[in-house]
Amino acid sequence: MTPATAAAPCDPTGAHAAQSLASGAVGITLLHAERAALDHTRWNTVHDWLTGICRQALIGSDDAGLFIGAPALAFTLHTAADGSERYAKTLRTLDATVDKLVHCRLEQAHARIDAGEFTRAAEYDLLYGLTGLGAHLLKRDPRGDTLHDVLAYLVRLTEPLPGTDLPGWWVRYDPAGRTSAAFPHGHGNLGLAHGITGPLALLALAKRAGALVEGHTDAILRILQWLDNLRQSGPSGPWWPQWVTADEHRLGAIIQAGPPRPSWCYGVPGQARAQQLAAIALGDAHRKRAAEHALLRCITDPAQLARISDAGLCHGAAGLLHTVHRVAQDATSPGQFTAHLPALRVLLHARAPAREPGLLDGTAGVRLALHATDRGGTPATGWDACLLLS
Repeated sequence: MTPATAAAPCDPTGAHAAQSLASGAVGITLLHAERAALDHTRWNTVHDWLTGICRQALIGSDDAGLFIGAPALAFTLHTAADGSERYAKTLRTLDATVDKLVHCRLEQAHARIDAGEFTRAAEYDLLYGLTGLGAHLLKRDPRGDTLHDVLAYLVRLTEPLPGTDLPGWWVRYDPAGRTSAAFPHGHGNLGLAHGITGPLALLALAKRAGALVEGHTDAILRILQWLDNLRQSGPSGPWWPQWVTADEHRLGAIIQAGPPRPSWCYGVPGQARAQQLAAIALGDAHRKRAAEHALLRCITDPAQLARISDAGLCHGAAGLLHTVHRVAQDATSPGQFTAHLPALRVLLHARAPAREPGLLDGTAGVRLALHATDRGGTPATGWDACLLLS
């Protein structure tokens, strides 16, 4: 199995569709790999899916990331290999492509910082940016130089840009990546998928794994301090906004009236898990209990749960269920969370079924979450590393 030669741009109905971890064949293959790890008679299905993906031109251009192109395929192959020599030759080829991509992206990012310019979400986030590439590298090669370079960049990202009172991860555009009157000075994003809790989770997981760089702990603390400043309290418990404007950042007054939908991507579940991981990495028991308390209040609030309208992983019931599983496994009092898992599974089955087969919003993600639930929340393959939950 050898991936086709890199090409860009690619036909969106061809390579992009196949090599999308979010909605395409690469993400669906994770489900087949999980099933094969549980039932070893299914490996032919995994191989057939991967062979089909590799017939398409490999996306290795600047727009490739954990959820699209060569890194997405590398993540799925590594996950499917599950510590064996399966797909070793193809993975070595992809390693070289990913390393080249990462260093190109890092060079661009450091040049941007040197120029004193604000960042874009796609530079650093989980789905498209260097945090996502780092998540793959942490799983693939946790002692490698390339991961070290990504972590060093994330440390630098947390430093304020000279001449501003805004954090280094401040995005120049609105949350949709556009210039808008509602965000005249850009925004700060708190989400796990596209915001600073993604880098926080990666830095924490890397620290737990012993992959450390200079300034590592200070970077974690800078992010946590910013989150502390934006933490809100209300009848439904502690929560954080999805994002903030420059005025909200400076004044500490949040316009958002209450907690966002309790999702993995932007809500309290993903934000709390990232802070729990950071607290574990720091050995901070008080902060750990605070993060767990925020999630517990979230999943016991009917008004918040009512905002879950679909079954998917990204912003639906499957993502909530799986995130709670992962928090419970590290919680000071796991029973506080496991007692609510049956109800969350009922919620998943009651929500609108996925209409597509993909990972983030489709049936593959729902089924992966349910398979994990059957195993106490621990996947057989560790596929959820792409969500930075473990």
